[in-house]
Amino acid sequence: MADIIVALDVADPDAALALVDRIGDAVSFYKVGPTLYTLTGPGLILKLRARRKRVFLDLKFHDIPNTVAQSVAAAASLDIEFLTVHASGGSAMMRAAREAAGSNGPKLLGVTLLTSFTPGDVEEVWGKQLLSLRDDVGRLTSLAAEAGVDGVVTSVLEAESVKRRYGPEFLVVTPGIRPAGDLLGDQARTGTPADAVRAGADYLVIGRPITAAADPAGATARIRDEMASVAEATG
Repeated sequence: MADIIVALDVADPDAALALVDRIGDAVSFYKVGPTLYTLTGPGLILKLRARRKRVFLDLKFHDIPNTVAQSVAAAASLDIEFLTVHASGGSAMMRAAREAAGSNGPKLLGVTLLTSFTPGDVEEVWGKQLLSLRDDVGRLTSLAAEAGVDGVVTSVLEAESVKRRYGPEFLVVTPGIRPAGDLLGDQARTGTPADAVRAGADYLVIGRPITAAADPAGATARIRDEMASVAEATG
């Protein structure tokens, strides 16, 4: 069944660790993004690992192949489990990243289109008329798969088509998860936990619905119950 990764998208490392301790055994996997990593460097990762937590380092590397390879090699030394690069960096960059991660390093995920992107945003960035966001995600996913990365980060709306094409071994990680009725915030392409499970996502990245809850562990338990009921219903 799909698992939850909690996004520690807060600006205070002490608050982040306090949140992890409040959630306790309800979550074992956490995402560290650019804000916290810029503030703390590897220190926060070491503290999470000391708490026996799995770590997804979400820095979305996007640079020339040599620079990305060096960055991936440095990150791989930190005992992390997942690491991201932008699929739009191209095949050569992703192949360099894959080689740098090594066979025993972190799983490498290609970021397709950010869940904050609308069709208009993509057309503005790439300077072209967009026929389908799903097709564009499919194109970037194809580049990532051919470059040997382990999976992609994409919205719930594209997850099913990716999973159907590339199979169970190719990881699909879905951010932009919002329980029904929650505010979307800065996200544009979202889905509920139930939607993500139905789409075949392997991991759901969830931030504010858990981290901003009065009872983060309780919010996590309710989301897990929703996920489990869908998994049971779909067999």
